[in-house]
Amino acid sequence: MTARIEDYALIGDTQSAALVGRDGSIDWLCLPRFDSDACFAALLGDERHGRWKIAPRDAAHRVTRRYRPGTLVLETLFETEHGTARLVDCMPPRQRDPDLLRVVEGVSGTVVLAMELKIRFGYGATLPWIRRQGASLTALAGPDALSLYLGRAGITVTFDDADEAVLRAEFTLSAGDQVQLVLVWHPSTEPPPAELDPLAELSATEAWWSEWSAQCTYRGEWREHVLRSLLTLKALTFLPSGGIVAAATTSLPERIGGVRNWDYRFCWLRDATFTLLALMESGYYTEAEAWCAWLLRAVAGHPAQFQIMYGVLGERRLTEIELPWLPGYEGSSPVRIGNAAVDQFQLDVFGEVMNCIHHARRSGIQLDSEAWALQCALLEHLEHRWQEPDEGIWEVRGPRRHFTHSKVMAWVAFDRAIRDAQSYGLPGPVERWQELRAQIHAEVCAQGYDPRACTFTQFYGTDALDASLLMIPLVGFLPANDPRVVGTVDAIQRGLTDDTGLTLRYLPAQETDGLPPGEGAFLACTAWLADCLSLLGRQDEARGLFERLLSFQNDVGLLSEEYDVRHQRFLGNFPQALTHTALVNTARILSRPHSAVAICGGR
Repeated sequence: MTARIEDYALIGDTQSAALVGRDGSIDWLCLPRFDSDACFAALLGDERHGRWKIAPRDAAHRVTRRYRPGTLVLETLFETEHGTARLVDCMPPRQRDPDLLRVVEGVSGTVVLAMELKIRFGYGATLPWIRRQGASLTALAGPDALSLYLGRAGITVTFDDADEAVLRAEFTLSAGDQVQLVLVWHPSTEPPPAELDPLAELSATEAWWSEWSAQCTYRGEWREHVLRSLLTLKALTFLPSGGIVAAATTSLPERIGGVRNWDYRFCWLRDATFTLLALMESGYYTEAEAWCAWLLRAVAGHPAQFQIMYGVLGERRLTEIELPWLPGYEGSSPVRIGNAAVDQFQLDVFGEVMNCIHHARRSGIQLDSEAWALQCALLEHLEHRWQEPDEGIWEVRGPRRHFTHSKVMAWVAFDRAIRDAQSYGLPGPVERWQELRAQIHAEVCAQGYDPRACTFTQFYGTDALDASLLMIPLVGFLPANDPRVVGTVDAIQRGLTDDTGLTLRYLPAQETDGLPPGEGAFLACTAWLADCLSLLGRQDEARGLFERLLSFQNDVGLLSEEYDVRHQRFLGNFPQALTHTALVNTARILSRPHSAVAICGGR
């Protein structure tokens, strides 16, 4: 049976990541990159699709987990009737070939542990050929190879070919005993790399993460929550390029049994400003500069070819296909890789890119003249397209609409360009941009606002609400105390929040793609609501809502995209970068309420 999403923890090496269950099973791992084929895909099926499980042979009475402070080194403690054992998991920072380290330690008494390793390349489709090479076993198929090193393990691993290429071992640990296992990916055309010292690698990994955490300058409330979110963002960073993937997974559903199962292992432009602010405000300027550089490289080219997302190196071709051999998480099918939303037209990303670069300049990140030339080209393109309908922030796969949030972000694009031109003496048609900014503002206020309900609406001509409207004060389109903003925030509180205060993106009946209702509360939107309440001076409400959001973290401080309050479980891809960036930024705002300003407003 597949574990609940919240039962997983994340380990990674800033190029790929694995999900480790409370039961000691690694059920998801793509190598050598986040978006590579999975070699363990039990998360989207069952153990037949690949996993690596190490756990007590007999059921544990109690399982507790934690990350070692300030690191991505995971400890799982199994307490059984006869003793206690500790499993330590990590992925050492990448040298050349990615590896996964598992150390099992006897803590007290005696514990019999069992290991089962099922390597299934190609997202669970391909059984490998396994051969012994000295003290290691190597599984190969096509371009991929995984070598399991046993030189320091002190255990015997059996290869059960009759059971479709499964490696098994059983071993007994008393207090002080230890078993060390290393699994290394390498191209199948090359010999296995030299064996590493597992304990030295574990120590170096812990030191690497601890050194990174020590750079955190955030000193406000909820520091441990903020640091864990920053560590998660770092884990979702593709170090060679600086890009940050939206999540480590694909096809975890927005509704159990539903069809809204998307691949999030790519980099969305929409997350740019939130990510930049979360990193810079916490002292991580190197990562912020790398993210900004990735952004400029990714969007470079003709403005007509501007996309909403890119691959980790800036790849543009993210073709969506379905994997019919995988049944999906708890039967949520189809399983998809790639993302067809890459071809959507979404106005808001123009604003996100311009806003991100605006904040980068304000914070002292050095940008060359080519960055401004690129911005001007994007604005010239936007000038001719901002009046078109689009698919909107939620990427609905239905008819295009004149989404209010999209128009607001088009306003942001011109607004930030005007500010930068005036502040830094950059050349451009400022007067024309000012006219366009005023025109967009007037249109949104006239067509995106319902005076009878005293609220902005999801798109022109409807009375539907949308949590993306919370961006209106956060980006400085209108001040928070404007009656239209106050009315919108109140309407969202009344109409889009559940009994716990968590916020829906929009009501199920308002879905525009014809899909069945039932998604959970969108956790980033909940943070945005807390931001708005803080800007309105309603600090007690804002803090109470934020504390509720924090209460939904799993036992190791991670959050998914959505939360199903009724069934008390996570939904959506995991862990979700946008949720964790929103958490960091909201903590920052609430820790400094006396100086609260529009979070993305550049004011």
